[in-house]
Amino acid sequence: VGLTMDDNGIPNDPETRMAIAGKILERAAKIGIPPEDVVIDTLVLTVGADQNAGAVTLKTIELVRREFGVNINLGASNVSFGLPDRHTINQAFLALSFAAGASCVITDAVKLAGTILACDLLLGRDPYGKNYIFHTRKQQKA
Repeated sequence: VGLTMDDNGIPNDPETRMAIAGKILERAAKIGIPPEDVVIDTLVLTVGADQNAGAVTLKTIELVRREFGVNINLGASNVSFGLPDRHTINQAFLALSFAAGASCVITDAVKLAGTILACDLLLGRDPYGKNYIFHTRKQQKA
């Protein structure tokens, strides 16, 4: 897992974060790690401290996915830190992150499983909605 930060800290712009992702992939290649084995973490900061933090992360996800096509991870719930009704913010950010190209997230999977499966369904990643339907029926029985 490569974090999009450098000696100067976490950049406030998507282009610099993407450039750092490129350096991570170059260094990984030099030591024999193929791109498919690298996961880039685009770093999520709270919108409670910086109103643009979510947008910067989402744009970074788009750029890294388009430029490098690698797996992208993020700590999704960081976006809502310090704010009320974190669950709603996390759900919205999760959906936007998957639409932007994120492939894996660090989050409360139990609380957000339905949202994750709905995103997969809406993005065409769940043929015939099998996983979503199975999950929903299982929840209804519980």
